[in-house]
Amino acid sequence: MAWGYTGHGGAAMTIGEIGILVLTGIGGGLLSSMAGMASLIVYPVLLALGVSPVSANVTNTAAMIFTGVGSGLASTRELRANRRLMVAVTGYAVAGGILGAILLAVAPGSTFERVVPFLIAIAGGLMLWSARTSPVRGAKGHVVTGWRLVGRNAVVLLVGLYIGYFGAAAGIVMLAILSLTLPVSFAVANALKNFATLLTNIVALVIYAFTTKVYWLMVLPLGVGMFIGGYLGPLVVRHVPQRALRIGVGIAAFGLAAYFFWTAYLE
Repeated sequence: MAWGYTGHGGAAMTIGEIGILVLTGIGGGLLSSMAGMASLIVYPVLLALGVSPVSANVTNTAAMIFTGVGSGLASTRELRANRRLMVAVTGYAVAGGILGAILLAVAPGSTFERVVPFLIAIAGGLMLWSARTSPVRGAKGHVVTGWRLVGRNAVVLLVGLYIGYFGAAAGIVMLAILSLTLPVSFAVANALKNFATLLTNIVALVIYAFTTKVYWLMVLPLGVGMFIGGYLGPLVVRHVPQRALRIGVGIAAFGLAAYFFWTAYLE
């Protein structure tokens, strides 16, 4: 576990670097709370500041907690109206997150990096598909039963495992799954995703803190920005047409997949 950051030959962070982290956090918080793509901004910036790939991933996870708090405060309307779904989705995601974080402690995540671009591309395809289909219809109270319920819970568990094990762009994968399998609006699916990933990140971070380096002094400025961006994101989602959001997120996912493909195979 590391409290400080001494990149660039051992020098502490400058005021400029702190400012960059705050602005990066705002952008990452917006992207995360609207779609689940904070890694598109945050991960490359941390690498550019000299943080190792593994530490950049877990430091980003730590800062993402602030996004979850901000988006949760902004999404109380959606969460209160869907308490049962919130508990169900979050429970399976957290269980998966515990398994993933434990797995990361005993098995390296480098091999998994080569699979990530394809997972994100699949999520983008699912999001575009959800834009041209009607939401899943359930009974009163948004109850989904049978094999669809089993399948949804199993996939959410796996996404939680992915969050705990690697985490990059996991939010968009979960958002795509929830958008396809739940009879709710995009804003509600997004709120559920934000809350579930918040608790999953907290659980994973507790394990990370004892198994790898988390640059806590970088988390602070990142977290300030991510809280601001995380709070603003759900407010924007409420006022943008759902179909446009789904299409935009789907297209952006393919761009993110291309970036991770480049870093995994071509860099």
